[in-house]
Amino acid sequence: MQGKIKPEPDADQAVYVGIDVCKDRLDVHLHPVNERFAVANDAGGWRRLKRRLTAHDVQRVVMEATSKYHRAAHRSLAAAGHAVAVINPLRARLFAEATGQLAKTDGVDAAMLARFGEQLVPSATEPAAESLEELRELVHARAAGVKDQTALRNRLGAALSTVVKAELTQMIQRVAAMNLRIEAAIERLIAADTALARRSELLRSIPGIGPAVANTLIADMSEIGSMTPKQAAALAGLAPYPRESGAKAGQRRIRSGRGIARRALFMAALVAARFNPCLKAFYTRLVEQGKAKKVALIAVARKLIILANTIVSENRHWQPKMS
Repeated sequence: MQGKIKPEPDADQAVYVGIDVCKDRLDVHLHPVNERFAVANDAGGWRRLKRRLTAHDVQRVVMEATSKYHRAAHRSLAAAGHAVAVINPLRARLFAEATGQLAKTDGVDAAMLARFGEQLVPSATEPAAESLEELRELVHARAAGVKDQTALRNRLGAALSTVVKAELTQMIQRVAAMNLRIEAAIERLIAADTALARRSELLRSIPGIGPAVANTLIADMSEIGSMTPKQAAALAGLAPYPRESGAKAGQRRIRSGRGIARRALFMAALVAARFNPCLKAFYTRLVEQGKAKKVALIAVARKLIILANTIVSENRHWQPKMS
């Protein structure tokens, strides 16, 4: 109807905000007032978003983790006093499907995130320090560089052409040099931060955890030292979950968690199972009991993350009795 007056928002009504993040835009949904709009994912868009939110009693803002595109908006909203929960996209998708919402668009996702916030009230996520975000980017770049270097070496091994071999050799040298520069930048960044330097020192005191694994844990598991042992294992994706139904009892399997940290811990477990005296005895005992070697290595990796969490929380170096 023309001339219809839109009612003013009720400032006392609890509102939950869902934000679907992409590189250039934020799709926003306010529940239960059913208000939706989009803003640019830049400083001007964040200011516009915060002005719109001042008219409501915002209880929680929910957005998905999107590698890096959500970080600046998250930091801006948190600085304005909003409780922002950054959740795993898988949780959001499973929630949507559990409510019968199979469609997936930016607007639908924003609405689902707002309802997720109302019904589950996820804990607010503190923005990471800028130095930690820079460290995370450097660690991920090094991991990608190592992967590229391995792929190039495999191609070189299969190459027959002299020209191709020469080009691949030069590429391997360039990638190796880049990785060395990134590693040096990581070391400088950690050395410049007293808290990060101390954490690195503690983690490296564990036989089996070298500089690369320690850097990965610092960057990708910043919560380390503030969790219970079960939480640490689950966050790293090393907690075994039961698979039982009726009389059937399936083999327990690990799942979810942070893949980059889990892969780093598995590589550390390979070393610890040989050179960490306590974990070597633990690994040998599991194998002698009939456990598959890979299962035993996963158990060693789980021990490592629990040890690392304990050492950082107690702020002391590793000792053999701690294993």
